[in-house]
Amino acid sequence: MPEDERVVIGEMSKEEFLDKNPAPAPGVRLKQIDRSQDRFEIVVVEDLIPEDHLARAIWEMTGELDLSGYMGKIRAVKGVAGRERTDPRLLLSLWLYSYTQSVSSAREIERLCVYHPAYRWLCGTAVVNYHTLSSFRVDHKEELERLFVEQLGILNREGFVDLEEVMHDGTKIMAQAGGGTFRGEKTLEEHMELAEKLVKELSDADQGEEISKRRQSARKRAARERIERLKQAQEELEKVRAIKGSAKKKEEARVSETDPEARIMKQSGSGGFAPSYNVQVTTDGKAKIILAVAATQSGTDAYELTPAVARVEENLGEKPVQMVADGGFTSRENIMAMAAQGVGFIGSLADRTKQVEASYERLGIPREFWRESFKYDDESDSYICPNGEVLIHKWETTVIGGVEHKYSTDAAICDACPFKQQCCPKGRRRDIIRVAETKEMTEYRGTMETEKAKATYKRRSEVAEFPNLWIKEKLGLRRFRLRGLVKVGMEATWACLTYNIQQWVRLSWRPKLRAAAVII
Repeated sequence: MPEDERVVIGEMSKEEFLDKNPAPAPGVRLKQIDRSQDRFEIVVVEDLIPEDHLARAIWEMTGELDLSGYMGKIRAVKGVAGRERTDPRLLLSLWLYSYTQSVSSAREIERLCVYHPAYRWLCGTAVVNYHTLSSFRVDHKEELERLFVEQLGILNREGFVDLEEVMHDGTKIMAQAGGGTFRGEKTLEEHMELAEKLVKELSDADQGEEISKRRQSARKRAARERIERLKQAQEELEKVRAIKGSAKKKEEARVSETDPEARIMKQSGSGGFAPSYNVQVTTDGKAKIILAVAATQSGTDAYELTPAVARVEENLGEKPVQMVADGGFTSRENIMAMAAQGVGFIGSLADRTKQVEASYERLGIPREFWRESFKYDDESDSYICPNGEVLIHKWETTVIGGVEHKYSTDAAICDACPFKQQCCPKGRRRDIIRVAETKEMTEYRGTMETEKAKATYKRRSEVAEFPNLWIKEKLGLRRFRLRGLVKVGMEATWACLTYNIQQWVRLSWRPKLRAAAVII
């Protein structure tokens, strides 16, 4: 082969490659692929999936649950005309298995029922209509919540829950709404007028325009639904404006037209902001079982701890022995609330001393004039400043977790002081605030100084944040498919029910299956 025709394949020349991979000899017969032919097969349904398949575990678990709430809504009964209804156990199993596979679309489930072995096994090779699947997911809120509690009871009876250390955390999950769908009051009013005009035009078209009844009905229904969403958006706008501070902020208030109950929240992963819901998840520390879940519109976690304790008590009939939460939940209000309920609390309360020291540095006050240099006289209830002047008690006020006491001196004394510029450079006089904390706050601080409490708090992330990560990564729930606070709450419950069943499979079902195989 001429040198200029030499072609390198990998580290071999074309000549070397052909030597090692010779072309088929003349007359060789190869089996042709024929995709045009029809083929009939015998399917043994039980052989579609192995004995330890997750779909079998889910089917077994749903068989242990009380589905009478679903059954009571079925009108098709023996001896009465009408089509048979799909078994709620099958619909429940299909959704639970689908969530484990990060599938949250009813249409996709219908498609998978045609060819996927696990879906075919669950359905007995039949195909479930996506309308039936979609309606089942959103039409049974109370029944779904009862199933969550019932399945939690099974885990409790099997010894995977003890309520000794209960960890709580919140996570932001994006709503089914884009940032561009947020509108102010004026735009909402304009869109409402257009929607009402469209409904009227469609009604008038019934008399003249020739169009199919089905299409006309669909267009009218879509227009009426838009009006309902816009009405809800106007109501939600008033709620948003009510919590805004200044008149300017109230004027700038916006809500989404597609999901009015969604709120703009900061996303922890990307650091950006997006329409979201705040999902509160409470997890037992023993085996990382989710005890309670709720979706909220709150952008912060500060007020979500007490409701979380109430949900745990409602689901299990008793309060946690101890709640553990991060700094977002740790406040004087929550510390006092937990103490009032007899629930121990482990958290991360900001150090007030460091906050005060940081303010001194911002004001440019040298360390010799920080609060630690002012001596407190318990007998006279006063402070002595570094220059020897007395700051007397001026007033006291009750705050959450204690009583604030203010001490100061006359402005004229500070003006005459040679250290005024160092001590109070931006004020007429120096004030000292002393907080006398309640017994509960003192006990909390003492508890947090112990090695046991520090070790417990260190475990918080691996317990409280684990389910949130599982729900987002394993189940794929980074954006809700449903809209509205109620339906979003149901979707979060579906995800947590799926998570708990997966833990049951790991902790109970598979070990029992392996043990049975060994005995046989």
